Amino acid sequence: MKSRKLMSLVGVLAAMPLVAMSVMAGDGVDPELPTYEATSGVSGSLKSIGSDTMNNLMTLWGEDFKKFYPATQLEVEGKGSSTAPPALIEGQAQFGPMSRPMKGAEMDKFEEANGYQPTAVRAGIDCLAVYVHKDCPIEEISIEDLTRVFSVADTDLTWGDLGVEDSDFKNRPVSLYGRNSASGTYGYFKKIALQGNDYKATVKEQPGSSAVVQAVTTDLYGMGYSGIGYKTAGVKAIAVSFDGYDAVDASAENAYSGEYPIARFLYLYMNVDPTTGITDPLRAEFVKMVFSQSGQEIVVKDGYFPVPAGIAREDLEMLKIGYDF
Repeated sequence: MKSRKLMSLVGVLAAMPLVAMSVMAGDGVDPELPTYEATSGVSGSLKSIGSDTMNNLMTLWGEDFKKFYPATQLEVEGKGSSTAPPALIEGQAQFGPMSRPMKGAEMDKFEEANGYQPTAVRAGIDCLAVYVHKDCPIEEISIEDLTRVFSVADTDLTWGDLGVEDSDFKNRPVSLYGRNSASGTYGYFKKIALQGNDYKATVKEQPGSSAVVQAVTTDLYGMGYSGIGYKTAGVKAIAVSFDGYDAVDASAENAYSGEYPIARFLYLYMNVDPTTGITDPLRAEFVKMVFSQSGQEIVVKDGYFPVPAGIAREDLEMLKIGYDF
């Protein structure tokens, strides 16, 4: 049997220290990340507009930040990754969480307005999971079959078309659930799982990540996609394969190795002049907290996977934020 690595993550994670890799493969936080310590003179309000996938994460970070700085407040609005770029351009938000990289056109509009491109830090790692009802007999699916199921590349399929022999499922159509076009999850799944093809009109678009999982929970014949952090007892996340290689689970180990084919970074975009970096202590301390032990423990708590210290160092250096670790 073969295994295949997804180079988009493998390239940046390849240089991780082996000790950190072994700890993080168990969903733990890199021991090289620092313990966050509060400083003086930090107060004020921040606003986050962007990814629904990162709603809970931003809220939890905001709550933790407030424990260090009671005079601060983070307001979180999550209606999809596509809402982040205009919010940053128009100055409506200080943070634009996105579950995908900004598109070229979005970068161009930002640069036209500011004279420089937006800055993004890689705040966590997500496996975009394929969910079925907990009682569905299927255990794995290939990217090629996901393309057939969800996209216009094929007609509407039954569970039997996917190799399910169970008499209760075999002749039943696969009931499809997904996100709306404003979502970064929608775009990323289209790019990887649909291999660029358009979605079928029969995919029932849901307003949020948790709504997709809830819909599959109540539909015995349902299949949907959402972040692994939204997994509940009512669904199961099935293994995914590509190009004839082994199917792998949406786990931390497979995300770090690059073997899970629908793994992605979770980004925190900001309007930061690259010549000066972050100059305001409010945003700087928030980002430092995100890349601390407690900040990345929140990533794990929310069901995602933490970033290694090497990535934290790179992104903090890019922002010209000093942090000893």
